[in-house]
Amino acid sequence: MPYLKLNTNVTISSQQSPKLLSELSKLMAQETGKPEHYVMVELMENKAMLFAGTNGPLAYLECKSIGLSASQAKSISAAVSQILKDSLQLNGDRIYIEFSNCPGDYWGWNGSTFG
Repeated sequence: MPYLKLNTNVTISSQQSPKLLSELSKLMAQETGKPEHYVMVELMENKAMLFAGTNGPLAYLECKSIGLSASQAKSISAAVSQILKDSLQLNGDRIYIEFSNCPGDYWGWNGSTFG
């Protein structure tokens, strides 16, 4: 049930994309303590975006999970920022991450919910 959506104005090569998605998927499983087979990661690259008045490299991420804690959000923020710095040369001050803790009753899967 963890979901991470990465929006960026950076162009990501077809060779780089699978590696980045895999890194983020493994990270979400590790940080949330959920099996990776429940993790979904989405990548939206080369988007028209502006941050702080400039179109320099940037990213906006949505991170949602059942039972997401404030301490997990801090840890995920640090780890995702490092991955994006290493893989896309993004500075942490050009990354926003929105975290949502979703109740299991409001997260559907396999014809039902987790509640």
